[in-house]
Amino acid sequence: MKINPTLTPADLLPKLNKLWELSAAKITAIQNEYDHANGSPVFTIKGKYTTRGWTEWTQGFEFGSEILQYDATGDERFLKSGRENTVKHMAPHVSHFGVHDHGFNNVSTYGNLLRLMNEGRLPENEWERNFYELALKLSGAAQARRWKTIANGEGYIYSFNGPQSLFADTIRSLRALAVGYQLGHPLMEEGDKNISLLERLVQHARTTANYAIFYGEGRDAFDIRGRTAHESLFNVNDGNYRAPNSQQGFSPFTTWTRGLAWCIAGYPEELEFLKTLDDAELAPFGGREEIEGFMLKAAKAVCDFYIEHTSLDGIPYWDTGAPNLHKLGDYTQSVADPYNDHESVDSSAAVIAAQGLIRLGRYLGDEGKDYLQAGLTVLNTVFDEPYLSTNPAHHGLILHSNYHLPNGWDHIPPGRKIACDESCMWGDYHAREAALLVQRLAKDEPYLKFYL
Repeated sequence: MKINPTLTPADLLPKLNKLWELSAAKITAIQNEYDHANGSPVFTIKGKYTTRGWTEWTQGFEFGSEILQYDATGDERFLKSGRENTVKHMAPHVSHFGVHDHGFNNVSTYGNLLRLMNEGRLPENEWERNFYELALKLSGAAQARRWKTIANGEGYIYSFNGPQSLFADTIRSLRALAVGYQLGHPLMEEGDKNISLLERLVQHARTTANYAIFYGEGRDAFDIRGRTAHESLFNVNDGNYRAPNSQQGFSPFTTWTRGLAWCIAGYPEELEFLKTLDDAELAPFGGREEIEGFMLKAAKAVCDFYIEHTSLDGIPYWDTGAPNLHKLGDYTQSVADPYNDHESVDSSAAVIAAQGLIRLGRYLGDEGKDYLQAGLTVLNTVFDEPYLSTNPAHHGLILHSNYHLPNGWDHIPPGRKIACDESCMWGDYHAREAALLVQRLAKDEPYLKFYL
């Protein structure tokens, strides 16, 4: 991609103002028109949100978007609906032992509300605070219990596919363990065994860094620095690593760009979180130097890969090895075309990655300026047409995302050859989260963070 070195957060404010105006209308349309009897909204078909049964991982993004809308604009309507919907609908997600998505669902709702109270944006209320904190404690413990030990004695939070499966996505969901740990909560197991949520966070992040991310060190014939496997498979009998795999990408040996984006967003924000801890808290789990070292190595690798393998304007295609991508020529030397005839772009990967690029840039200071500018460059593109959805009849906020192209779930409009013109709940939520981050930077407001 071609990084714009002069963009500032303030330069994006006009686009952010338009985004929040459109966002309010989109949220209101979903509130008025979507039938929750069908399940949580997942992605749009012909501009209307619909559901798709796989796991219940998007409802926190729906109601979290209402909370972010209030945060950005001060519109009390969205605070009211966000609070009410969190209380009414989110409790099953707190105790959902069948998914790896607790950081997505519960930190986006209970976590955002607790953050607003900590910032003084909500009036202090002891019982309301206790309610949010209890939900986050239990969510972190439920996430941590979904555990498989590997041959080296450490382990990972396994995906909904089963105990053999580590997903790259889960690195972004570690925020549930982080908040639970900060609230002083452990996972209690048989015989009153007390398990540290921080220990599980560090071990999962280390296992992901060791097996899901490649560093150009010769692990296999396709070991390119920053390449990321969506899924890593382990032998459940002896705990040994067996192979890379992919569920939503093209192959185990290419990079599904949304899986890459989850790592781009996850590692920098965990590095920010680690800065709040004392050295003594990290010492039992490898120590600050080792832990920050492997996280920073992973973060730089995936961010560099994104920058190198993305179109000039910062929008990625859905997989760097997609089978017809070669028909576009050297796609890294042109702007992305969401209406091409060969392969879909994924705007949701763009907005997720942009936030991570900005966070890594800020974390590194002067050394990270290119990452910061890359993140702003991506958002400068995606917060404008043809990605920003200006059609009032369309429920989505950010167009040209996709869910599961290999399964054929994504809508291909009449007259088109590839999926385009649709939105997804995680893309719209993360666009709002990234917009709020940049808005706060531009206005010198408190830095947006998930941790306490």
